[in-house]
Amino acid sequence: MQDKSILIIGEAFFPEEFVINDLAKYWKNNGYSVEVLTRTPSYPFGKTFSGYKNSIYQKTYFENIPIHRVPVIQGYQKSKVIKILNYVSFVFFASIVALFIGRRFDKIFVYQTGPLTVALPGVLIKKLYNKNLTIWTQDLWPDTVYAYGFKPNRLLDTVLNTLVKLVYNSSDKIAVSCKGFAPKINAYLKSEKVISWIPNWSIISKSASNKLNFSGEINFTFAGNIGKVQNLDKVLLGFSKAVKEFPEAYLNIVGDGSSLEDLRSLVEEEKIPNVNFIGRKPLSEMPDYFEASDVLLISLVDAPIYEIMIPSKFQTYLQYKKPIFAVMKGEVPNLLSEFHLGLSADSNDIDMIGDRFKEMMSLSKIELDEMSLSAQTLLFQYFDRNKNLMKLSEITLD
Repeated sequence: MQDKSILIIGEAFFPEEFVINDLAKYWKNNGYSVEVLTRTPSYPFGKTFSGYKNSIYQKTYFENIPIHRVPVIQGYQKSKVIKILNYVSFVFFASIVALFIGRRFDKIFVYQTGPLTVALPGVLIKKLYNKNLTIWTQDLWPDTVYAYGFKPNRLLDTVLNTLVKLVYNSSDKIAVSCKGFAPKINAYLKSEKVISWIPNWSIISKSASNKLNFSGEINFTFAGNIGKVQNLDKVLLGFSKAVKEFPEAYLNIVGDGSSLEDLRSLVEEEKIPNVNFIGRKPLSEMPDYFEASDVLLISLVDAPIYEIMIPSKFQTYLQYKKPIFAVMKGEVPNLLSEFHLGLSADSNDIDMIGDRFKEMMSLSKIELDEMSLSAQTLLFQYFDRNKNLMKLSEITLD
């Protein structure tokens, strides 16, 4: 095999828990020289992780993979201004590092989980050093910008559309984590390109190591980031309607994020019973919580972009063969219906959310188990780790 060197560029990398860590190790273990350009780890809290310095530049290692880190502006989870400053800061500092190290790599791989601006250092290397550039898009701009709450206007539209055209027309290969992204990206391309659908796979796969016993007869569990877009306020209000008739039902929320304290206040103000805020847990402990649950919950606000998205927790939930309750519209409810894996509700309709909670609370253990029988089929068909690692390698390294 010919030696190849790869630079991965992205906002997130170990110790932050993303699928890119797995991909980097896979390439390293298959004989490729891999390095990473990212920022100081801070997700999801918006604060520098313990053991790391928020320096102008620092070099760390993960599984013998060199990681070039640039600073993060802390507090971005609760401020749009700081969030935008972070985008600019990353582009500025990462581009400086890219100028010094970019020439020595054969391939540039952009892992875009949030802002599309993260790709600009990769575009710079492409333009200056004529390197092959691949982007794996996890979040669709400009749609996500508007879904987050920014109001469309002529200036913002012009800036975002120019950015999107620049990034995707500069990329040699394009992969998307959600099938619905492809036609939207295609509209910005000057010439025809193949856009490969390569979804995420579960980064948690082991069995439970400690048997947990939740309170109650039926337990719903949400796991992951707790922010504005997760729509958990409406989920809680829907649950409050159902739990009155099913006092042995519990809702467990595992995770942390910018909306956690607001949700705690909502539970207290509305006197919603049987809600457990468990806090953030390491990935190694999450199988214990999934195995102890009867139904796994996924929720997103009502926005067109989220109708074509498959959040990465969906693949993880499938791994544990539990019924899924989706409070959202679009692709995920469609898959639940097609494979008979659970129920869904409109993310804006609190009464409907409550009714679906009641419907699932009414099911027996046997009926709940039957609801998840097709999880393995769906996992293998679309979200198989080995298949998707090979697909990413084929489009990036060929």
